[in-house]
Amino acid sequence: VQLQASGGGSVQAGSSLRLSCVASGRIFRGYVMGWLRQVPGKEREFVSAVRWSSGATYYADSVKGRFTISKDNAKNMVTLQMNSLKPEDTAVYYCAVDTRGDTSSLYYPGRYDYWGQGTQVTVSS
Repeated sequence: VQLQASGGGSVQAGSSLRLSCVASGRIFRGYVMGWLRQVPGKEREFVSAVRWSSGATYYADSVKGRFTISKDNAKNMVTLQMNSLKPEDTAVYYCAVDTRGDTSSLYYPGRYDYWGQGTQVTVSS
């Protein structure tokens, strides 16, 4: 599976951005596709994920109510709509695939098997 992320940019606090990730290769029903982010000097952290089969969604507490993840099975695409952005959302955002699909593990970046190249999101105050 190869992942191509796009949509990052530089915005002011309170603005919105939409990230997209297109997967080439087969996405099986049991997979979970997620977005994770990383700030230089810090560990990569979970942001959001969606289960490919059911569409069930998962969010980090820090983004609940502001970010929305969605999927398009026909296009093999996952989108992260980010609203009410805050300076602390500044990071490189990665899309990734967890082939195990365990609910208990999708919050852990180390459990993801395939990663995209990352896209920078910068939010200024």
